[in-house]
Amino acid sequence: MNPKFVEEFEKEKFTELSPIQSAVYEPLAAGKNVVGYAPTGSGKTLAYTMPLLETLLPKDGTQLLVLVPSQELAIQVNNVMGRFASLLGMKSIAVIGGANVKRQYEKLKKRPEIVVGTPGRVLSVINEKKLKMHQLTACVIDEADQMLADEESLALCREIVGHAKADVQVAFFSATDSKNLTDVHHWFGIEPEVIDVRQIDQTQGHVVHYLIESPVRKRVDMLRKLANLDDFAGLVFFDSTTQVKDAAEKLAFQHVAVGELSSGQSSQQRKQALTKLRKRQIKLLLTTDVAARGLDIVALPAVVNFDVPRDLNTYIHRSGRTGRMGAEGVVINLGNDHDLRQFKQLARDEGYDLQTGYVYQHQIVTDLAAAQAENKQENKPSKKKSKKVRAQHKETLAAEKKQAQAPKHKKNRKRDRKNKGKPKHKQHQETPTSPKD
Repeated sequence: MNPKFVEEFEKEKFTELSPIQSAVYEPLAAGKNVVGYAPTGSGKTLAYTMPLLETLLPKDGTQLLVLVPSQELAIQVNNVMGRFASLLGMKSIAVIGGANVKRQYEKLKKRPEIVVGTPGRVLSVINEKKLKMHQLTACVIDEADQMLADEESLALCREIVGHAKADVQVAFFSATDSKNLTDVHHWFGIEPEVIDVRQIDQTQGHVVHYLIESPVRKRVDMLRKLANLDDFAGLVFFDSTTQVKDAAEKLAFQHVAVGELSSGQSSQQRKQALTKLRKRQIKLLLTTDVAARGLDIVALPAVVNFDVPRDLNTYIHRSGRTGRMGAEGVVINLGNDHDLRQFKQLARDEGYDLQTGYVYQHQIVTDLAAAQAENKQENKPSKKKSKKVRAQHKETLAAEKKQAQAPKHKKNRKRDRKNKGKPKHKQHQETPTSPKD
C-alpha cells in the first residue's frame, strides 16, 4: 500500500484492513475485473478506492469512473475518494442529478482524474461531450445488485461502459445478489473474478432486531414514542413518498424533531436533512429506499421499518445503516401480527437476533409484564416508611381528639354590671322625678 495511505489509516486509528479490502486489493491493482461481495458497512468504498487510485497518473485526464444509485451515495463516495486522491495530488468530483449542471461542466474542464456520479447525469455529460472517456482505465459499479436490477438501469450502465475502451477494467461491488449481477459476463462481455467474503466478515457490530406489534393507524404515534426514547435517533423507512409526507406533517404537529429525505427534494434539501440527523438536530429522518444504499451515518442508533419489507435484500440494505464497522445498533420493525409472523419466516435462516419488543417508560423492553411489575415495585412505599407514616398519622389524630375534648374557657371580658338583671320597666319607674313634680 502507498505509504501516504498507511499514514492516513494510522490517523484514523485503523489497525488492519477489513476482509473485502484485503481480498480485492491485489486483483484490482493488477487490473483484473472483479465482482466483490461483502456485508453492509464493511468498507467496500475503501476496498476499491485504494488499489485503483494507485494505478492512476496525476494530470492525465479522467481515468476512473464510479457509478452509484443515488445522489447522497455519490457525494459520500466522492468525499472519501477525494480525501485519498488529494494525498496523491489528484482530484475527484461528483456528477449528479439535482445539482447545477453548468457548475459540473466547469469542474470537468479541469480534467479531474476521478468522477463519481449517478448513471443518468453521467451519460448526459458524456453525450454532451463534457466528459471524455478515451483515457478511462477503470469503471466501478457500486451497489451493483440494484444498478443492474432493472432493464433501464442496466442499459444505462452498459451504454456508459460502452463509451470506454474495450479493455477498460470493470469492478462490481454489492452486499447482496441479483440475477443480472451473476450474469455480468453476458451483459458486459467479461469474465470477472468473484470474491465473496460475506461468510467470514465479522466487521458488523451486534444488532438487535425488534418486532413491535402496531396496527397501521397507531404507527405514527409509535414513532412519536420512539422519538422520546433516551438517546434515540433513526432512519425511518417507508414504502412511498406519500407516506413520508403524511407522517412528517403529523409528527411535526406533535412537536417531534423530524426531517424528510425523498427523491422529490433538491440535492441541497437532501444534504441538509442528512446533516441534521448526523448532528442529532432531529430525532427521526423519514425516507424511502433512496437512503437504503451505502449511506454511512456514523454510530446511527437505529433503523425503523414503518412497514416490514417483503424481500430479504431490501431488509439487509435498510438494516445495514446501523451497526456499521463494529458499532452496536437496533432495527425496529413495526407491523401487525400477520406481518411479523411472515417476516420471521423470511428471516429464519439469516441468524438475526430477533426479539419481541414493547415501548414502555421511555425504553424498549422485551418482557412487558416484568417491566410493569418492576416499575410498580419501585413506586411502592417501603414498609419502614409506611409504619412511620401511620405512626405520624395516629399522633395527629390523637392530638386532634384531645383538643376537641378539652373544656372551652369563657372569655374574660370586663362588663358594666350596673343594673344587670333588672327589668327595663323597673329601671324606668325608679328614675328620679323632676323638682317640678
